[in-house]
Amino acid sequence: MCIATDSCEPCPSNGECYEGNLECIYGYRRHGKLCIEDRDIDETAKKLSESVEAGLCEAYAQVLCYGTGTVWVRENDIWNDLDRHNLMQNVGSDHTTYVYMKRRAMETIAKLLETRTNLHGLQEFKCPDALAEHYKPLTCRFRELVSKHSLIIMSICAGLIGCAVLFLKVRQRMYISARAEELYNQVCDMLEENALKSKNVDGEGESWVVASWLRDHLLLPRERKDPQLWKKVEELVQDDSRVDRYPKLVKGESKVVWEWQVEGSLSSSGRRKKGEGIELKSNEGINTNINQSSRTLKTGALLAHIVHYASCSLFNLVSYLSNVVKVPWRPFY
Repeated sequence: MCIATDSCEPCPSNGECYEGNLECIYGYRRHGKLCIEDRDIDETAKKLSESVEAGLCEAYAQVLCYGTGTVWVRENDIWNDLDRHNLMQNVGSDHTTYVYMKRRAMETIAKLLETRTNLHGLQEFKCPDALAEHYKPLTCRFRELVSKHSLIIMSICAGLIGCAVLFLKVRQRMYISARAEELYNQVCDMLEENALKSKNVDGEGESWVVASWLRDHLLLPRERKDPQLWKKVEELVQDDSRVDRYPKLVKGESKVVWEWQVEGSLSSSGRRKKGEGIELKSNEGINTNINQSSRTLKTGALLAHIVHYASCSLFNLVSYLSNVVKVPWRPFY
């Protein structure tokens, strides 16, 4: 490009020089002595290519997930579809700008997508497999992930169910044990009270009590449905030497009765006598209670550890799925 008769400068790229005048090719505008790309045209062409990419990749993602959709699309079809795009309506009546913008968009599309030539010699485009993964629906990606890691998920679910069942069983055993001891103490108090009353009325009253009557009196209606609870109480009574258990004919029916041994026995109501022997037994009872409380705390800590482990496993699984199953990227139209 000759600016003056005594000095010439080379014509810049993307420009045409004639008789000292610089004209930029279409799609570029003059900026001083340079031809720079028209930003508006470039942005519009980029958005057009992104729109085409999104449409093709979403269609191909449907094929990968559900087996229905379009894989390869002809270049002519894409070229014609650009005419119906909203961005092309803003170009106006300038046909040269209109065609140039479509050509720039097709050049960008050819760089982003896979291409091939069909049997008729026409060029076709297809979304790359790696790019189509980002356009799969969330439900499809989640289903594929579950199918791929089904063994791990089933193992974790089985572990959670096992922990829950174990927790419920241990909790039920702890409840039965504590409730049985409570009922056992009530039985001893009632037997002792009944025996003392029968002795105070000159032996005319009965010192025994039918075991089934005690059971129905002490147990709640819902507790009567669980035979293990009263069976545990019977075991505690059987191990107590202060209580006699023997069959007796009551109103023409054979019943098992329990009787408190008044003579020479220790009171069950917690009466304390002065003396070192009684104090020693009291201390032993306290130590026993402490040991029982310690065992209960250890069991509770074990259950808490099991539940914590199960919760952490479930949380890690959900976090892993959340990181893998990301929301697909959508271009700006």
